[in-house]
Amino acid sequence: MIDDFAKEYLHNDLRQIREAMLWKLDGLSEYDVRRPLTASGTNLLGLVKHLAVGQARYFGEVFGRPFPEPLPRWDDPDPDGTDMWATEHESREEVIGRYRRAWEHADATIDALAIDAPGHVPWWPRPDVKLFNVMVHVLTETSRHAGHADILREQLDGSTGAWAEYAYLEPDRTTLTTRRAMIELAARAAADTPR
Repeated sequence: MIDDFAKEYLHNDLRQIREAMLWKLDGLSEYDVRRPLTASGTNLLGLVKHLAVGQARYFGEVFGRPFPEPLPRWDDPDPDGTDMWATEHESREEVIGRYRRAWEHADATIDALAIDAPGHVPWWPRPDVKLFNVMVHVLTETSRHAGHADILREQLDGSTGAWAEYAYLEPDRTTLTTRRAMIELAARAAADTPR
């Protein structure tokens, strides 16, 4: 009984965070979803592309249910990290479509298997896993990247929020500037205080 509850709880959280990831792209130009916003090149569409590949692998080959589309190999040495950014030949619709197909495949695996179904992740130090381990891992990774997406989107247009219905799209610049200045003063004061 608790296994079914835990599986559905994790699965619902995964469904919600996937939607939040895609919402972070809404209303942005082709350039803004692709442009590198950190020194390492992190960008919104690249995060979605990376999550698509991860879900396809973790809920595919780990459980002997391969994703039906070609994927890069885990052990390919790729100095360009092309799983983390979209080339000019990959459309936004193509990347989002692959992500949706990967999560449909993942959902089918989750629905078909018990939470204690065995899997094998050869690139993990302890490769023998259960569906539970993979669900927690993928939920954690997706949430981690959703946090990155939150920060990237705020840098682009100031919008914040985890879901569209709670978005803060038109920030009051005066309030934000005042809050930031207050936080900066507190940080400087703390740095100058002997501990």
